[in-house]
Amino acid sequence: MFNCPNCQSKDIGKIGINQYYCWNCFIELSLSQGMINTHQVEEDGSLSSLDDLFDEEQRRYIL
Repeated sequence: MFNCPNCQSKDIGKIGINQYYCWNCFIELSLSQGMINTHQVEEDGSLSSLDDLFDEEQRRYIL
């Protein structure tokens, strides 16, 4: 498993194929091509990217 790039928590649940949710800071994470993509869930259920808040090294996922 991996740590949340936002809060470093390991309290991450799987919600779909390559999709996860951090129960500590309430952001959605997805894995694609070795990178963790981060999203904030908006009130209407849409997702807003948070990737610009993290540098590439913080978002890299290594098996």
